[in-house]
Amino acid sequence: MKEYRYGGHTVSRMTVHLVWVTKYRYKVLEGDIKNRCRELLIQICDVEDVRILS
Repeated sequence: MKEYRYGGHTVSRMTVHLVWVTKYRYKVLEGDIKNRCRELLIQICDVEDVRILS
């Protein structure tokens, strides 16, 4: 199913695959930091009307 966003004069469909990797792949996003980052990303997506698929 395709989902489109409709504006006054626009129709758009955005699909993004986001991968966030730290320098040298250090394991810095663990524990409380990981949970807080997740909460912030979810809040931002809610405000911006972005749907997280997985």
